[in-house]
Amino acid sequence: MIAKNIIKQPKSIVEITITAPWTDLQATWDATLQKMAADIELPGFRKGAAPLAMAEQNLGIKLQDEVLKVAMPQFLIEALKGTDIVPIDYPKYDLTSFVKGTQLQYKATITNRPQISVGNYKAIKVVRPASKSVTDEEVNKAIDDLYKRWKTKQPASPSGGLGGPSVTQNQPGQTGSINFQPGQTQVTPTNGQADVPNDEFARAMGALSITDLKGKIRKDLESNVSYNNELDFEEAILQEVEKITTVELPEILITDELNRMLVSLQRRVADMGLLLEDYLKGQGKTLDQLKNEWRVQAEKNVRMELGLAEIARMENVAITDDELKAEIDKIQDAKVKAQFETQEPRLHLRHALRQTRTLDLLKKMVGG
Repeated sequence: MIAKNIIKQPKSIVEITITAPWTDLQATWDATLQKMAADIELPGFRKGAAPLAMAEQNLGIKLQDEVLKVAMPQFLIEALKGTDIVPIDYPKYDLTSFVKGTQLQYKATITNRPQISVGNYKAIKVVRPASKSVTDEEVNKAIDDLYKRWKTKQPASPSGGLGGPSVTQNQPGQTGSINFQPGQTQVTPTNGQADVPNDEFARAMGALSITDLKGKIRKDLESNVSYNNELDFEEAILQEVEKITTVELPEILITDELNRMLVSLQRRVADMGLLLEDYLKGQGKTLDQLKNEWRVQAEKNVRMELGLAEIARMENVAITDDELKAEIDKIQDAKVKAQFETQEPRLHLRHALRQTRTLDLLKKMVGG
């Protein structure tokens, strides 16, 4: 049985010192060793066939690290049972002491769910944005832009035109014709025909004809409009949640949100082919200045997140183990999926699913 010492600090910070006897760790150690030994190939032995003692010696500190990745979150969950502490961020672990065969002692620092007050969320009034119809001009512009990009990728023919059928000059009064000469196919446009998207281009885009392609483009544009309308609707609801939420914001959550915003900026800057340092120089700002400018928005984002979580608690919104497993099973990438074998990513995913379900509930409440 583990021993624990819980100390609550200002701004919802909680430190839990946990001591676990070796008897509570041995099963995890042995199971982890078996799993890791199956991938080890030592001289004189087939892969996974080396004696466990040799595999254990070869693994060294890697084995201990893997054991702690599993054991520390499990013991923390056990230590929090029966308390009023609800972690709202990833724990930070500090190992005090551990050697195989002896007790494990470490400190976990978490941010407890602060006292949150949410106003009458059932009275939120938000109007769903009206769906904007897609015009013929928008469809034609999308077709023209696609056609221009397609043309630039076509190989040039010996005559300087696009690859494939080549264009020949007609005499006045002639109509379009195809000249089937050995080694060369020539297409001459009907007199006065403009260089515009046609059925050949449409088929290259996976459509049956230019009319079919226009229909597909229109459908895509309408789906995009509908998607953006839904995002705007959800954002408007979340903004109302933030307005009626009162909470003393833990500093660690503001810092985490600022870091998340920074990562998002780095990705956008990288897409432009720039380094963050070059971008900041161009803006004439330092990283600290940028974060200071973002702080008000970061606080709103955190308040919004906490308010939504409190509504989830009041409405008894929950994600079952089967629902969580079903979501993880959807992941195709084996490496990404393997990350959810440990407890912390599963907790994070469960929270994200719960927040999404709560937002869906609010959308129904406001009549969306």
